[in-house]
Amino acid sequence: MSKQAAPRRVADNEALAVGTTIRGSAQKLNLVAGLIRGKKAGDAMNILAFSKRAMAVEARKVLASAIANAENNHNLDVDALVVAEASVGKSITMKRFHTRGRGKSTRILKPFSKLRIVVREEEEA
Repeated sequence: MSKQAAPRRVADNEALAVGTTIRGSAQKLNLVAGLIRGKKAGDAMNILAFSKRAMAVEARKVLASAIANAENNHNLDVDALVVAEASVGKSITMKRFHTRGRGKSTRILKPFSKLRIVVREEEEA
């Protein structure tokens, strides 16, 4: 006997993608995620493609993955997709040390972030 499949975490008209280790702080990534919340998926891709922020490159990859999941895994219409949710959280933090004068050292924190994007198929009104 096999194990039962896990229940879906999102609704039937939604698809999600998660980027677990995006190099950069959650605060900077949240600024980029705020640009695309509630926008149509095509418009959001354009916004991220032409954004000057470095975190937009990684956010665009996660959004493209969510759109591909919607199309290939859940048979949703790509033209009707809307970014329903773009949530950001902290992930791991690498700790490094930098040597300083007089035999001392300081700590350098290199944070990683998580990005969870949910796209929803909405009917044309």
